[in-house]
Amino acid sequence: MADHVTVKELVDNVRLKVLQGEEYLQRPITTSDISRPALEFAGYFKHYPAMRIQLLGITETSFAKDLTHEKREKYLTKMCAPQTPCFVISTNLPIPEELQVAAKNTKIPILGTHLTSSQILSNMTSYLLGRLAPRQSLHGVLVDINGVGVLITGDSGVGKSETALELVRRGHRLVADDRVEVYARDEQTLVGTAPAILKHLMEIRGIGIIDVSTLYGTGAIMPSDVINLIVHLETWTPDVQFDRLGDRGDTQTIQGVIIPKVSVPVKTGRNLAIIIESAAMNYRAETMGYDATKTFDDNLNRLIKQNSARDTKEKQDND
Repeated sequence: MADHVTVKELVDNVRLKVLQGEEYLQRPITTSDISRPALEFAGYFKHYPAMRIQLLGITETSFAKDLTHEKREKYLTKMCAPQTPCFVISTNLPIPEELQVAAKNTKIPILGTHLTSSQILSNMTSYLLGRLAPRQSLHGVLVDINGVGVLITGDSGVGKSETALELVRRGHRLVADDRVEVYARDEQTLVGTAPAILKHLMEIRGIGIIDVSTLYGTGAIMPSDVINLIVHLETWTPDVQFDRLGDRGDTQTIQGVIIPKVSVPVKTGRNLAIIIESAAMNYRAETMGYDATKTFDDNLNRLIKQNSARDTKEKQDND
């Protein structure tokens, strides 16, 4: 997790325009929360979130326009606190003159965009969450399989990297090998990415470090991916019972996000890449409403009813 993002990084990644204060773009942004001032234009500053980006749109500027020059000057000057990173003006609106003066005096940059307040709010929040959210490092391999982010976990030496390499050869994409940095984008979305030092790289025992993007092309890698499914590889032993019907509904909670999990026994002769690929496709089918286990149960119940009816008829005939 970065402890801050500079205003310049925000400008470059969210495609904002610098309207004023280009020399102050190194100011730090320390929170992903964004403020849309409302009560402040009525003079209430008791709980003013000065450390947040201040976003002004049509509503805010229209209300401010109805104030007297003295009040606009007073309130906008108060909004330009020492810890305020920047102001953002949406919808190509003009900068209030009082804000131009106050921001210049306090060395706060003013940014602009043609997007609406809702659109730019969403874009900035998404970017800042990705940069500032707490991160957790997990041991595993993250691969995107036809749009399903699969985190492959298991003990060291169980074959995670070799399986991921086979998946890459089958046309899927590597996100991270060995260490996966994860963060919660929201309550239902967990995102994984590779540490900077390991991007595009894999360690294959007996070969060493390989660069996946060099060997298989840029289409074989992804910078980050949502984690939809965890596949845990376990060395097969006869005393461990593995799920055979897929009805256990195992999950794992990471940073408060619940992720479906399946455990796959590792045994000589098993093609793990095909098994994991099938697990990903089965996950996608389930999210679209198809449940193979339920289909099996329905077929089984139907067969039991048919056999029961036949047995009853045979008994009646014999009587």
